[in-house]
Amino acid sequence: MTGNWGRWGVDDEAGALNLVTPEVTRRALGLVRSGRTLSLTQPLGPATPGPPHRNPPSRFMDRGAGDYVLGARTPGGFRFAEDTVQFATHSGTHLDALAHAWSGDELYNGHPQAGTRSTRGAARLGADKLVPVLTRGILVDAVAAAGGPLPPSAPVGVGDLERGIREAGVTVEPGDAVLVRTGWIESHGAAGDYFADEPGITEDAARWLAEHDVAVVGADNYAVEQQSATPGFPAHLVLLHQHGVPLLENVVLAELAGALADQGRSTFALLLAPIPLVGSTGSPVAPVAVL
Repeated sequence: MTGNWGRWGVDDEAGALNLVTPEVTRRALGLVRSGRTLSLTQPLGPATPGPPHRNPPSRFMDRGAGDYVLGARTPGGFRFAEDTVQFATHSGTHLDALAHAWSGDELYNGHPQAGTRSTRGAARLGADKLVPVLTRGILVDAVAAAGGPLPPSAPVGVGDLERGIREAGVTVEPGDAVLVRTGWIESHGAAGDYFADEPGITEDAARWLAEHDVAVVGADNYAVEQQSATPGFPAHLVLLHQHGVPLLENVVLAELAGALADQGRSTFALLLAPIPLVGSTGSPVAPVAVL
């Protein structure tokens, strides 16, 4: 298998997140000017758009609505509430673990796919192996280049990435996170077809990003990659399976794009801290851009 298999040892489960070294983090901190923080996260609730095969998030109120003092019910006493929220780990803004997608009988780095089962989760490459990172983010704003949100199934190819990076006045360096704004959340976030015919990166674009040693690739849609009449997820296989690059999906990028445009820049410090859900194939995440 080509790609990053064996690059960080036969037991590696962090993949391209290994590229976010202390030096890369220090470089990212140097991008902070005003200290302004922006959440890049979709609100997660029953109205969060999602595919029909996943149940929307639901909430159950476990305790509350009473008055309690040291376990005794007393009028006017201490009040509290507790709830349980259930949702698919690939709901809203989330990071795909490396156990999420593969071909053949092996996961990324040669780990056996037989260890990924519904009863016990992923024995290897689960979300608990997604280490927190602070790295440089590069925004490729395809919306600004096109003059509006991309149409359904529009490809974001190598030329689009190269142009966006060139216009940003930077070069992709190892450990970077590249986020692609397609405008899909803005144009289809409240539509019933949010999970169909998404614009996104092509297989060749995914390979270009992997060859430039990016640590994370994300976009403002569910798949990150282009969805069309051709079935399959080739960019997932290139990034997750071959190169160990986690995918950051459903990232909210419109406000960030505006703030960066106002400052005449396309780079920012990106803080990404997945929930270490043991054996999960993905983790909800609340990425933060620091300007």
